[in-house]
Amino acid sequence: MITLEDWALIRRLAVEGVPKKQIAERLGISRTTVVKAVASSAPPKYERSPIVTSFSPFEARVRALLEEHPEMPATVLAERVGWSGSITWFRDNVRRLRPEHRRPDPADRLVWAAGDAAQCDLWFPPKRIPLENGATALLPVLVIVAAHSRFTTGRMLPTRQTPDLLLGTWSLLQDLGRVPRRLIWDNESGIGRRGRLAGGVGEFCGTLATHLHQLKPYDPESKGIVERRNGFFETSFMPGRSFDSPADFNIQFAEWLQRANSREVRTIKARPIDLVDTDRAAMLALPPIPLQLGWRNQIRLGRDYYVRVDSSDYSVDPNAIGRQVVVTADLERVRVRLDGRIVADHPRVWARQMTVTDPAHVEVARSLREQFGRPRAAGDDHLGRDLADYDRAFGLDTIDGQVA
Repeated sequence: MITLEDWALIRRLAVEGVPKKQIAERLGISRTTVVKAVASSAPPKYERSPIVTSFSPFEARVRALLEEHPEMPATVLAERVGWSGSITWFRDNVRRLRPEHRRPDPADRLVWAAGDAAQCDLWFPPKRIPLENGATALLPVLVIVAAHSRFTTGRMLPTRQTPDLLLGTWSLLQDLGRVPRRLIWDNESGIGRRGRLAGGVGEFCGTLATHLHQLKPYDPESKGIVERRNGFFETSFMPGRSFDSPADFNIQFAEWLQRANSREVRTIKARPIDLVDTDRAAMLALPPIPLQLGWRNQIRLGRDYYVRVDSSDYSVDPNAIGRQVVVTADLERVRVRLDGRIVADHPRVWARQMTVTDPAHVEVARSLREQFGRPRAAGDDHLGRDLADYDRAFGLDTIDGQVA
C-alpha cells in the first residue's frame, strides 16, 4: 500500500498532465497502483481484516437484542444467546457494541439567570477526619453553588440527617447574605425522595419563601455545576492537606473557598467574586426573624439525668429529674431547658455513642444522693421509706400521688 504522501503526489502529477506510466516509473510502483490512486476519492487507509473469535457467531444476536434493549445487562444477554464461554470476554465485547445501539440523549446547555437558583449537594472528602473519642470518620460537606455567578459556599456537617442539613443550609445562606429563588437538590434522603419532602423541609423553604426543586433520578446535567465543583475540591483542595478535627477542616475550607471564588471559571469566563453581587441583587432577602432549626425534643428527665442527641448522651442538672425538659441542638451546642431556664449547655460532639458529662452535674447528683440517704429522725419506727421522701429529694410536686 502506498503512503499518504505518495498518494498526494500521484494525484498532483496526474493533474499536471504527467502520464501514468511516467508517474509509476518515477515512484517505483505499478501503473495499476497509479490508476487506482487517481480514481480514489479518499487517501489510502489500512483496514485490518476482521478477526474471527469465539464471540463472532453470537455478535448478530447480541446486536439484535441491544437494538431492542440497549441497557440489557451482559449476564442476561449471555443467557439469551446461549453463551458458555468466559463471561469477562463476553462483557468486553458487549461493552464495545453497546454504544452503537444506545438512543441519543442530548443535554441542552443550561442558562442560569441571576438570583434564580443555587445547586446543593453533599460531598464526601476522601479523607477520614479525627473525632473527639480518637476515632476517625468520613463526614459530609454541604456545598451550595449560586448557579449564575458560580459563587461557592460549603461546610462540613456532623450527619446527613434533616436537622443538620437544614442547619447547614441556613448557615451557608447567611454567609451568602441572600436566598436564591430555587434550591436545587437531588433525591437526598434528608431532604426528600420520590416527590415527598422530609419533615421540616417544607416549613423551612416556606419561611425562606424559596422553592425546593428536586431533580428526577439520572439527571446529572441539571446539577452539573455543583458536581464539577466537588470534583474540583478533590483535585485542588484536598491534596497535601491534613485535618485535626471537623472545625479545622471548616477553617481551611473557608479560607480556600475565598481564593477559589476569586479564580476565573472557564465556562463563564469570569470570576465568581465579580458576579456574585449581581446574583445577590436578584435573590430574595433573608427572613427578618430567626429560624427555629435543629434537633428538638421534649422529654421527662430520667434518674440517670442524661439526654440523647443523635447517638451521644449529655448530662443535665439532676434537679430537673422527673420534670419535662426541652432538648435542642444546633451544629455547635446542645442545650437543655427547664421552664425556659438552661439546665445543661454542652459543646456538641461529632463522634458517635459518646457520653458528655458536666462535673457540676455529677456534684449535684452526689449531694442529692446524700440527702436521699440521710437517716430518718429518731422515733420513726417505719421500716420502709415514704415515697414522698423521694419526691422531696428530687424536687417533685405531687397531687394525689401523681407527679405534677
